Amino acid sequence: MLVDSHCHLDRLDLSACAGSLEVALAAARARGVRHFLCVGISAANVAAVKALAGQYVDVDCSVGIHPLDLEEGPLPALDWLLQAVDDPGVVAIGETGLDYHYEPAAAPRQQAAFRIHLEAARISGRPVIVHTREARRDTLALLKEADLPQAGVLHCFTEDWAMARAALDMGFYISISGIVTFRNADALREVARQIPADRLLVETDSPYLAPVPYRGKANLPQYVHEVAAFLAGLRGVSLEQLAEQTTANFCRLFPRARVVMD
Repeated sequence: MLVDSHCHLDRLDLSACAGSLEVALAAARARGVRHFLCVGISAANVAAVKALAGQYVDVDCSVGIHPLDLEEGPLPALDWLLQAVDDPGVVAIGETGLDYHYEPAAAPRQQAAFRIHLEAARISGRPVIVHTREARRDTLALLKEADLPQAGVLHCFTEDWAMARAALDMGFYISISGIVTFRNADALREVARQIPADRLLVETDSPYLAPVPYRGKANLPQYVHEVAAFLAGLRGVSLEQLAEQTTANFCRLFPRARVVMD
């Protein structure tokens, strides 16, 4: 069985699924995907991700504010995050982190919000889902500063091995998306080969970043099968072995997740 460790079910393009999320999830289940982590990105979609976790027994969710979704005005309040995470279906804080690609001038504000999320993770005991792009030094510095007692994950990882190794040394997991299948992703493939087996996760980040051969189309949770199959070949193991390992890793990282093992 496989787990899509990071997807945005409330944002899927369902045009290829008769406009139905149930059809999209059924298609994923038919390909061996037995659990989904629907990730929050803003204050506006907290209710949506919680509703999906409440509706489907194989869906859990997280709550947080993506660094590119920070609104003008006050930063997200620590009390708000702690209240939002206090729900049986919420298994993680995030996604949160730093993204300097589009808004380098917003770095101080992103860092302040990231610190609040990390403190919420520390207090709640939930793992943190980290988004990082063109912010290696600051991301690692803030994670080291937080010194969280529980692990987290750097999702949709696209950075170099030095960053991956530093995060691994702090107890973090690394999640690989369909980007690893892209023609120009040689550097990422080298990182993906080196991640310890017990720290590896797979994800779609759907509806974004569909893997080859679906690149350029809307991504769907069922395509985590393609990501996992590609990684298995890259690492010289069977798909069954990689699926079993990454599912076990997911359950270890997210102990509150309601995963039903086959």
